[in-house]
Amino acid sequence: MAFTFFFRDLQILELMLKYAVPDFTGRSSVKVWDAGCTMGQEPYTLAILFAEQMGRFAFRNVEIFATDIEESSNFGEIVRSGIYPGEELQRVPDELREKYFRPVNGSGSLQVIDSLRSKIRYARHDLLSLTPIGSQFSVVLCKNVLLHFNYEARIEVIKMFHRSLIPGGYFATEQTQKMPKEIEHLFEKVAAHEQIFRKVEVPC
Repeated sequence: MAFTFFFRDLQILELMLKYAVPDFTGRSSVKVWDAGCTMGQEPYTLAILFAEQMGRFAFRNVEIFATDIEESSNFGEIVRSGIYPGEELQRVPDELREKYFRPVNGSGSLQVIDSLRSKIRYARHDLLSLTPIGSQFSVVLCKNVLLHFNYEARIEVIKMFHRSLIPGGYFATEQTQKMPKEIEHLFEKVAAHEQIFRKVEVPC
């Protein structure tokens, strides 16, 4: 299980939303796949950023599908409950922490508010199955996972992400993972210094 925390890699997340939100704000359904969500900090960070940028009414149409291969029995429970020790939220700006989290019975832990938790759909999923969890995704985010796969597997997983995206959908990964040359034609790079791409339709 990869280590992560709230508001990690904020620059790439904010930049991805800068491109994606204007394209999809008017859609009746905005599906996001966070592949490799660990204990839920990243999908909840995404939910906060979407809510802040889209506004309350447009945000109602957002669903975030959070997946990971982790088999721990309490892993899904943590993501679904949205309860985290207070010290894990130190990177969250004060105004956002007060807006989107509530204290849990004087325990020192905080819980994500219901309106955000209702947007997260957690499921265990093995990316190497090469079977997507769904289709018609507006955004696919996969960070700190692809580096664990060999080159050929990375190509196949990214091709799977391409199939799962809507036309013009966005794919983002960590800075260290360059797009393999064999599949560069599947995406248009939209950010010069970040690994953020828009899906390109290719002939069958």
